[in-house]
Parts: sequence; structure tokens; C-alpha cells
Amino acid sequence: MAVSGTPSPHPVGIDELLEQVRTRYRRVEAREAYDSARAGEALLVDIRYAALRERDGLIPGALVIERNELEWRLDPRGSHRLPEATGHDLRIVLICNEGYASSLAAASLHQLGLHRATDLVGGFQSWRAAGLPVAPAGA
Repeated sequence: MAVSGTPSPHPVGIDELLEQVRTRYRRVEAREAYDSARAGEALLVDIRYAALRERDGLIPGALVIERNELEWRLDPRGSHRLPEATGHDLRIVLICNEGYASSLAAASLHQLGLHRATDLVGGFQSWRAAGLPVAPAGA
């Protein structure tokens, strides 16, 4: 199955799948994500697993939702949604480690009607490389 929910006429590899899903929305760079979050225009969501957060730290103010819970926590109509899941117009910037898993996660949120979901080009590593704030895990 293709991400859109319709059968694909031929199987695709992960690189092709990433290319396909990324054409459906505009990805953001680290500085834009930071500025949007500071202005209250976007919700940053860190989907990295615990070991990476422990190793590399956290983005202050980012909501941590591991990838396997993402759709349940952000679906505004879901029974397990978080208070931050305020509606389908919410701008969500997903952050994984390097910007791959977050692209697939953004496509999944689009299928739930969260049409403003996007992801961070280069993931957490690009955030850190840009010199943006990072807090130690557990701080």
C-alpha cells in the first residue's frame, strides 16, 4: 500500500517513498521551526526514542511523544489525545534524529486530517548544529 491508502502498482523502496511523501508538504529548517514555536505558531513534537533523548538532550518546550504513540496522542478526535491536540488546523513540526522517520510520521498525520503537520529537515541533529537551545535530558 502506498502512504495515500491506495494500492501502489509496484513496490517502492524507502528512498522513493520518502521522496513521494515529502512532495505533499513543505518541510522546515531548524531556525524556522524555532521561530514558529517561540511565536506560538507551531507545536514542536520530538518523536525520538528515549535513548537518543538521554544521549543528546531535549529541545526546551518540545512535546515528547515517541513515534509508536504519535497518532493516538495527536488525533484531535481520538480518545487518547493529549490536551495539545486542539484541532486539525494545528501546525505541528515533527522532530526525529535526522529527519527521516519524521517525514513518514508527518504523512501519517496528514492522513488523520492534520494538514499542517510537517517535519524538521535534518531532525534534531540539524537543530543542534544550528546552535539552537538544547537541554540535558532529565533537567
